Amino acid sequence: MAIEIKAPTFPESVADGTVATWHKKPGDAVKRDDLIVDIETDKVVMEVLAEADGVLGAIVKNEGDTVLSGEVLGSLTAGGAAAAAAPSAPAATAAAAPAAAGSAEELILAPAARKLAEENGIDVSSIAATGKGGRVTKEDVVAAIEAKKSAPAAAPATAKAAAPAAAAPVFAAGDRVEKRVPMTRLRAKVAERLVEAQSNMAMLTTFNEVDMTEVMALRAKYKDLFEKSHNGVRLGFMSFFVKACTEALKRFPAVNASIDGTDIVYHGYSDIGVAVSSDRGLVVPVLRNAELMSLAEIEGGIAGFGKKAKDGKLTIDDMTGGTFTITNGGTFGSMMSTPIVNPPQAAILGMHNILQRPMAINGQVVIRPMMYLALSYDHRLIDGKEAVSFLVTVKNLLEDPARLLLDI
Repeated sequence: MAIEIKAPTFPESVADGTVATWHKKPGDAVKRDDLIVDIETDKVVMEVLAEADGVLGAIVKNEGDTVLSGEVLGSLTAGGAAAAAAPSAPAATAAAAPAAAGSAEELILAPAARKLAEENGIDVSSIAATGKGGRVTKEDVVAAIEAKKSAPAAAPATAKAAAPAAAAPVFAAGDRVEKRVPMTRLRAKVAERLVEAQSNMAMLTTFNEVDMTEVMALRAKYKDLFEKSHNGVRLGFMSFFVKACTEALKRFPAVNASIDGTDIVYHGYSDIGVAVSSDRGLVVPVLRNAELMSLAEIEGGIAGFGKKAKDGKLTIDDMTGGTFTITNGGTFGSMMSTPIVNPPQAAILGMHNILQRPMAINGQVVIRPMMYLALSYDHRLIDGKEAVSFLVTVKNLLEDPARLLLDI
């Protein structure tokens, strides 16, 4: 019986997708829930799994083709796997060889791990799986790639490691070559939205600086106890910033609002988007009702998003919505920047690198860990006074974090 392989049902915010990778070829035997094909949208990569055991038939949509929600991608002949896999005598003898024990078909690979292995020519059956349930993780593939690089028998032709899909190609010094690759849907959508934001908003950025002494002292004092008390969740800086922003958003609701036509929409909740780096680029999953979350819940949510981003498991729901965004360029060493607002939101906070700098305090020059903060905002909705006051509130809450606990 032939079963149609269809694209997933896209949410209203996603018009179409692109066939990213076929993981099976026509005639390949597949098992139920095997990953068959990846569909890339402007938000996430969606996996299409086999509905039953069988054999992959004709492919209707090739890699790079645009597909609509629910559109047919190919076909699967159900029940054909047993016949395709029935071994002849020579095949049965070959199956007894030890090398077959670790075949790629028996391994469970995260999508990001599978893609990275294919791009770097790694035999997945040779990778030691360390993930839960024998799953091969991206870190396992990276370790295999490093081992391959250091192997003395590597041929000169393989000296250049293949670059990940989201990274620029690597050329040897003196190469006068060019490589043209299509822009990913995510990168294309990001480019479109950034240009849209700058074209349609009266965007302005205001700056301030925050003394991180108290937050750093609090974190250093309690981080070990915090981790033990919250099942391995680590205490970072982002949770303090999220808490400070949700409190400031209560006091300045315009910063948490959005423009819809000629209307201003004020949100009675704080859904905070937290920018996370992934192989596909910068993605912004959303912490829902962050104003109700504890520091541990915020840190746990961010850690979960980070893991899902690495494994390519972020969903449309994870990244839909958001009333305010925080981005941390400081993790990459950025000293100062002007972040671009993510429409239809009205503002975004940029965190930066923490540097020891001389500061004048009570007439004395002392060395303090300082961070520049940047708030970019839509001046059509937010006045300069509100923007500056919002940023000062965040600064004050971070410099005296007891206020976050006392709600003052």
